[in-house]
Amino acid sequence: MHAVVMESLEEYLSGALDRAAQRDIEAHLSNCEVCRQEMRSMREVSAWFGSLRCEEALEPSPGLYARVMERVGERKAVPTFAGFFALDLALGRRLAFTSLLTLAVLGGYLVARETGYPGALSPEAVMAQQNSPAFDSARAQDNMLITMTSYEH
Repeated sequence: MHAVVMESLEEYLSGALDRAAQRDIEAHLSNCEVCRQEMRSMREVSAWFGSLRCEEALEPSPGLYARVMERVGERKAVPTFAGFFALDLALGRRLAFTSLLTLAVLGGYLVARETGYPGALSPEAVMAQQNSPAFDSARAQDNMLITMTSYEH
């Protein structure tokens, strides 16, 4: 379809287009077979959709809403796996507080026990590193000398 028709196609089909624009589209349609065929097929589809409309309004039977609400009220909740994780807010706060308290106690214990470990490498450990392949660089040798000089017995 050409741009002249595409710009105001909906308005033309619904009849809401002003007279000047409607004349322009009709003049184009009188000369263009492709646009005329496309317009004809669109009108057919529109007629098919119009035939699907139901003329009478469907009303629910009396008491339908009451019956539906009654059945909904009769249903019982079924426990699910996901429901296990839906914790009560108060229980969730208690669980979080207990976890933090446990973490603090274990952390304090580990920090208290860590004082028995040496803080730096012994001279024997530094000398043992001398035979490793990473020791071949000059920077590694300088680091070993710095470590050895800073060692206090």
